[in-house]
Amino acid sequence: MQPFVYNALPARVIFGTGTQAQVAQELQRLGCSRAIVLTTPGQVGKGKGVEKLLGDLCVGLYTRATMHTPVDITDDAVNAVQELNADCVMAVGGGSTIGLGKAIALRTDLPQIVIPTTYAGSEATPIIGQTENGIKTTQKTLKVLPEVIIYDVALTLTLPPKVSVTSAVNAIAHAVEALYSQDANPIADLLAQEGIRSIARSLPAIVTGEGGGEALLKARSDVLYGAWACAMCVGGLGMALHHKLCHTLGGTFNLPHAETHTVLLPHTIAYNAPYAPEAIAKVASSLGVINAAQGIYDLAKQLGAPYSLKELGLKEEDLGRAADIAAMSPYPNPAPLERDKLLKLLRDAWSGTRPP
Repeated sequence: MQPFVYNALPARVIFGTGTQAQVAQELQRLGCSRAIVLTTPGQVGKGKGVEKLLGDLCVGLYTRATMHTPVDITDDAVNAVQELNADCVMAVGGGSTIGLGKAIALRTDLPQIVIPTTYAGSEATPIIGQTENGIKTTQKTLKVLPEVIIYDVALTLTLPPKVSVTSAVNAIAHAVEALYSQDANPIADLLAQEGIRSIARSLPAIVTGEGGGEALLKARSDVLYGAWACAMCVGGLGMALHHKLCHTLGGTFNLPHAETHTVLLPHTIAYNAPYAPEAIAKVASSLGVINAAQGIYDLAKQLGAPYSLKELGLKEEDLGRAADIAAMSPYPNPAPLERDKLLKLLRDAWSGTRPP
């Protein structure tokens, strides 16, 4: 066994079906009594459901969480937190809402309870991305790691199949980057492979609905568990080229987060494969395929996910600028980040070409 360093993240995880009913108990366990509930405009209904469960323990509902965590929205949310004298932040939703909760915690150091409704995985990481003046930047600090995560499988049952696919592939991206991280270790490797396997074997059933209610509940449960495992492994490590490109395309060109991950992942795997053969072989094995890049591409495409940046609205003339930004302040990565090769990667992703 090679020497390694493993940092366990200090978070409480509650997983099951119907677990959101425990929100008041968990809030009081933290010694809090004045929670502000966060949602996006589209998740107001779920936020009001949590507000009802909290009763007098909730002091307000903030519904302006936005993709890529723009700083001006955080400014407004922090003002609301201060006006309400909230002592806890409760995020109900996907990556946009969870990102806002983290941004508030970064500024105020308030404890967080997160109730994820997608497979984004941000809830399990000490990483925050924020966008200001068209540039998305990230930082890693335990200040933004939520204290409590409540996974309620029931809240994912209404997630549309297409959104489920892109959100789940986003989760797989966390595991892939963990496997070839410069800080990779055997514990994270196990989590990464378990997460990829759990998602890949169960995701098709979410789209097809095969087997009916009980089978769908099991598939949703397995994908949510897999997403948590994937997030846990990257949360203790770092990010590489894939996340750098996604942050560039999201922060500067406002492309949708999960869909961008889904389109790019096959191409970033192919880019790194010659420089991280053992890691990529583990990805392929976990997917049950021979070629990892093609396996991810085929899985997502067959399940109805977008497979080109062109579909997502990126203009071809913006590819050069995206390559330039991605090459600046690069994250550590197995393969050297060469501007011409990055541009080719982006061109292939823009056109939706199946990777070699």
